[in-house]
This record gives sequence, structure tokens and C-alpha cells, in this order.
Amino acid sequence: MDKQLILVSHGTLCEELKKSTEMIMGAQPAIHTVALLPEEGPADFLTKFKAVTKDLDDFLVMADLMGGTPCNIVAKELMLGAQFDLYAGMNMPMVISFINAQMTQTSSNFLEDAQSNIYYVNEQLLEVEEDE
Repeated sequence: MDKQLILVSHGTLCEELKKSTEMIMGAQPAIHTVALLPEEGPADFLTKFKAVTKDLDDFLVMADLMGGTPCNIVAKELMLGAQFDLYAGMNMPMVISFINAQMTQTSSNFLEDAQSNIYYVNEQLLEVEEDE
């Protein structure tokens, strides 16, 4: 089985990020989501996370926010001996990088991909105007 990706977040951000990415890249059955809903607590989130990952041998996790409950719950699993990679601060370029790496059977530098896709658009527009 190919590597799987688990997106975790406060609210449904992870679900919507998956849907938005699928608008660009097509259906992604290797991407799963675990949302911490307002009416849920840490134990509920952990139960959902374990249910999603129980049959997965090779996966990585991207969380919305370092230090937030979803990231902290998943990080605790790492501290208890679970074996997977965890990244915080997920964004669409990271998810697309995961998909491209799976399609090309290559590795990806998610941190670099995330950072290199952040732009201050006003500055970019000024550069274009100056070049013209």
C-alpha cells in the first residue's frame, strides 16, 4: 500500500483542504481527515484518529497548528512510540507536494514546499509593474 496522508485540524479545515486540493488534483483516496469539532474533547479526537489510522501501515500526518489540540494529541501518540511523521502548519502546497511525490514515487521536502509557496502578492505585483 502506498503512503497515506492524514490531515487533522480544529473544525472542518482538514476536510475542506482535502476538497479544495481535489478540485485541482482529482480524487485522493490516500488522504484522510480527522476534524476536532466544537462539541468534542481530546478523547473524542483521539478515538477518531485511532479509527482512521488503525489499518494504515505507512502514513504521515499534517496538522493545522503547532501547539493546538489536534497536533498535541497526535504528538502524544509519537511520544508513546507510534511511528509516523508529523508536520504542523499544513497548507495546500504541502498537500499537493505529498500527492506529487506519491505520483512520481519520489520524496518531498514539505517544509520547503510550504515556505516557498508563501508570497506577499502586493510586492509581486509591484515587481511586475517595474519590469514593464
